[in-house]
Amino acid sequence: MTTVTLIGTRLAEAGEEFVYNGESSACEGCPYRDQCLNLTEGRRYRVSNVRDGAKTLDCAVHDTGVIAVEVEPAPVEANVPSSVAFAGSKTSLAGPCPHTGCPSHELCVPSGTEFDEEYRIDSVVGDPPHEYCELDRELTLVEFEPPGSE
Repeated sequence: MTTVTLIGTRLAEAGEEFVYNGESSACEGCPYRDQCLNLTEGRRYRVSNVRDGAKTLDCAVHDTGVIAVEVEPAPVEANVPSSVAFAGSKTSLAGPCPHTGCPSHELCVPSGTEFDEEYRIDSVVGDPPHEYCELDRELTLVEFEPPGSE
């Protein structure tokens, strides 16, 4: 399901993904706030279309302004424990990881997810990009379904 919203012009390209972080203090008093603040905080979205003929509007948050786009919840790639990595099953993330230099860090702590939430696995992608896990976890790379697609 697509939603029309306003986002910064630098993000306004079909296929671009972002995590909606909610309202900024700079949004107070903005005449466009109802059109901007209509997404779910903490959720990952993908721009599906930039609205034809949309005008760039001034914005106190985005220095180049905002423009109308269509967005939809986006799937998230993540590393999960291999023992639960099956398409169609529900699971949660393995837990926090302090090893920010690891090539898998962004997949072990993916933006747009929470450690205490469960996610349905849409597909198993395969091996994670790291050679070994510093926390000695057996992990598999999966793609979670976008929220609301169950």
